[in-house]
Amino acid sequence: MPAFDLSTTSIRALNEALHGTGEPLKDRRFEVRNPRGSHAVAVGCRDQITVAVHGPVGYYCGGMNAAATITVHGSAGPGVGENMMSGSIVVEGDASQYAGATGRGGLLVIKGNAASRCGISMKGIDIVVGGSVGHMSAFMGQSGHLVVLGDAGDALGDSLYEAQLFVRGKVKSLGADCIEKEMRGKHHATLEQLLSKAGMRGADPSQFRRYGSARKLYTFNIDNADAY
Repeated sequence: MPAFDLSTTSIRALNEALHGTGEPLKDRRFEVRNPRGSHAVAVGCRDQITVAVHGPVGYYCGGMNAAATITVHGSAGPGVGENMMSGSIVVEGDASQYAGATGRGGLLVIKGNAASRCGISMKGIDIVVGGSVGHMSAFMGQSGHLVVLGDAGDALGDSLYEAQLFVRGKVKSLGADCIEKEMRGKHHATLEQLLSKAGMRGADPSQFRRYGSARKLYTFNIDNADAY
């Protein structure tokens, strides 16, 4: 298993190795040591590889991930999993703001808390947060799922489209056009599957509430002007 020590190796060299630049990838498992808050760790991975990062990372770890399984044994800075398309990213600690922003697919698991705008403009990604999320999470969420085992801050789901939100704890406030919706059998099944995939099988789906779009802001209506 190749190991990269970022105290002596550059981010460029690491990412080139993960991308197989210049030759096909021979190794499928990689370790990254001493990241020390480095930015852009393991971005743009296109192959089905496993990357274990031992320590905290900075901005955009796993950004544009297309196939890899990435585990951060520490916390992550802003934009972890930004615009990821498939594969999975697991953050063992906390994540800073806009985790999973514009994500188009794959699974992002944050075992700790996530800061503001978690899942902003999500476009198909599934995000499971073991702790709480900050304000404006899932802002303009278009599709995918955000599961929060803790609490949610102000303006959850503001200007939401068709993303589905599940929160077990308290919601400080709902954003424009976001409402609580009935939890039906199919939603319990979806939630149970997401919790299982995220390794959080002990959570009871019946304890969650579901939130989604009221669909009043899809087209401009003068009667809803104050909500825009």
